[in-house]
Amino acid sequence: MRAGISPDDEDKINSLAIVLPLAVAGFALAAACWSLFAVAGVYLRQTLAVDGVVFGFLLSIPMATGALLAIPAGLAAQKFGARRVMLLCLAGLAGCMVLLITADSLAGFLVAGAGLGLAGGYYSAGLQFVIRHSPARHTGLVLGLFGAGITGVGISYHLVPLILDAFSWAMVPVAYLIMLLLLLALVLMLTEPEDAEGSASTEASLRVIVARLARLRVWQMAVWFGVVAGSFFSLALWLPDYLAGQYQLPVQTGAGLAQWFVIPGALAQVLGGWLADRFGSSRVVSRSLMACLLSLFVLSYPPMTLLIQGVDQTIHVNFRMPLPVEGGLIVVLGVALGCSMAALQRTMVTENREATAIVAGLLLVSACSVAFLLPVVFAAVNQWVGVRSAVFMILFLLLATTLILFARDARRQERQTLLHPGI
Repeated sequence: MRAGISPDDEDKINSLAIVLPLAVAGFALAAACWSLFAVAGVYLRQTLAVDGVVFGFLLSIPMATGALLAIPAGLAAQKFGARRVMLLCLAGLAGCMVLLITADSLAGFLVAGAGLGLAGGYYSAGLQFVIRHSPARHTGLVLGLFGAGITGVGISYHLVPLILDAFSWAMVPVAYLIMLLLLLALVLMLTEPEDAEGSASTEASLRVIVARLARLRVWQMAVWFGVVAGSFFSLALWLPDYLAGQYQLPVQTGAGLAQWFVIPGALAQVLGGWLADRFGSSRVVSRSLMACLLSLFVLSYPPMTLLIQGVDQTIHVNFRMPLPVEGGLIVVLGVALGCSMAALQRTMVTENREATAIVAGLLLVSACSVAFLLPVVFAAVNQWVGVRSAVFMILFLLLATTLILFARDARRQERQTLLHPGI
């Protein structure tokens, strides 16, 4: 036994060495399925001849069903075992790929897109799966590593354009189907049957659920996490189309550039979780959100032309954000959002560790609800106002409000700790 580590913690660390990579790989693949329409949707918009608002709805439908499935999946994991629910979600995603192979109408793609929301169910079950094997003192780091599975969105950004160029749309769901079946086999072979056992906890009872949800702070944290994570997810879905339109780039190039938002942001969850374990979640959240606001403030400025009345003539001054500068700000924004998500998630889980099933589902409901609404709002604003950078203005207002409310709550918590140190 290693010095300073209890036998129970050592057992958890040993099992975590197998459980965590499988759970992260599963979440990465589920996230890739979840965001499939972010890249392929541009192709589908041309094929199905839909307008911008319908396209925004097509992007958002997996988020909506993910929100609906989040809490039921978490409670099912509590009752029947997280491993079993994870396997069912992966199998359901494989079924969606089969449906996408044969879909040839908007209705068919909407039904399959709704099924992609099973990725949200995987998140709820997977979070509970890794927490069960995680030592309490490493909660933030483990949650950050699991959350880094959102890098799977980058799989779609890179893989889908390659397949579309080399083959056709029909090969995209075939490739995803093969990966899902392979991962299903690995989880079945490498995890122990006892990992499928449900918990004897009574947390799933209606009385306990109502008591848990009656706490105002639970709802506050869920809303703040939902705004931050929902902003990240919706921007990850929107960026390929935004960059392609703003800089007149091919869709494949826009998708490739969007990876510089998704992948650093996803990996930043590991950094955010570690920093939250070391310095406290409140400090990480507040500083990360300030970095978000600085980036969004600059990104909000659209291309413009200033008319300066000179002595003899009118001088035209054109302002347009260079692509490298915009890309750098988008990287900073992704990293800051990733750190904020990890720290908020750590706070929610550590304060309600005995109710992981409920809080994981609640976090995802909040995030998916925001991520469902924002792409539709983005599309409507672009269509009605005609300014693409308005999406950053909307996110600035949302995150500024979140920072103000979070900072006020953090100060209140600090005062209570000072006045009542034993509580």
